Amino acid sequence: MSPTAPATTITPALRRRRGLTEQAAVAAVDQACRRLRLPTIRAVLDEGLAVAGKEQLSYQGFLAELLLAECDDRDRRSSIRRVKAANFPRDKWLGDFDFDANPNINSATIHTLATGEWIRKGQPLCLIGDSGTGKSHLLIGLGTAAAEKGYRVKYTLATRLVNELIEAADEKVLAKTIARYGRVDLLCIDELGYMELDRRGAELLFQVLSDREEKNSIAIASNESFSGWTKTFTDPRLCAAIVDRLTFNGTIIETGTDSYRLAHGIARRSSEQVNNPAAGTQGPHGGESDLMPRAPAGTR
Repeated sequence: MSPTAPATTITPALRRRRGLTEQAAVAAVDQACRRLRLPTIRAVLDEGLAVAGKEQLSYQGFLAELLLAECDDRDRRSSIRRVKAANFPRDKWLGDFDFDANPNINSATIHTLATGEWIRKGQPLCLIGDSGTGKSHLLIGLGTAAAEKGYRVKYTLATRLVNELIEAADEKVLAKTIARYGRVDLLCIDELGYMELDRRGAELLFQVLSDREEKNSIAIASNESFSGWTKTFTDPRLCAAIVDRLTFNGTIIETGTDSYRLAHGIARRSSEQVNNPAAGTQGPHGGESDLMPRAPAGTR
């Protein structure tokens, strides 16, 4: 006597839906997607059904396609939210950076940083160089790449951060503010060194750096070399401690002194003069262009 095949069982929930018409099934899927917050499946269902019929997908294959589409789109939306939450002042991507224009910057180093491994290890990054050399572009580009990889990122100007910390201290919420900055995986501080900080502001900034040390990454961009940071942090010992926090186990990239913006502006202006010689002899208000040589005083 041959063994009896095990009976196929269907849960009551599935059995209850077996009698749905095609129109009722479509309506039920739409309603379920709304309740379960699956907007991508709801949007691609008709296309998915057509592809499944054409390619003769199995039930499992069809379900996998729908679920993967939802996961991919959810990841994309999450990435957009993280980039927006970082509060970058403008869009900058590493793919747009012109490495040929600044030979001081090693593209391999930047691409290695873009993997985010240094953020996982809680290591710091310092971008040092004159204005117009690409520091902010790299800072924002690396921060954007980190946010797209799933890291929580926050961007701020050094003066804005210090002012926020001073206000928080005055309002007795300093610990809460420092903790909020401590929760992000990468804190990007731009324009460090542009303005002198008084001792209180420097000490508050030091608290933020100390709270993140070897736990969460910090990236800074500064127009001053480390030897010139005493202009910003007037207490030599505090300055040395801050430099120590920002360089220990970190990466230092010197972007140089040649301004890309200035060179690009001069090149563009020269190109305009070649294409339209008459325009090159006048400034924006009809006077002589600032890029044209001027006659010495008293010789005109």
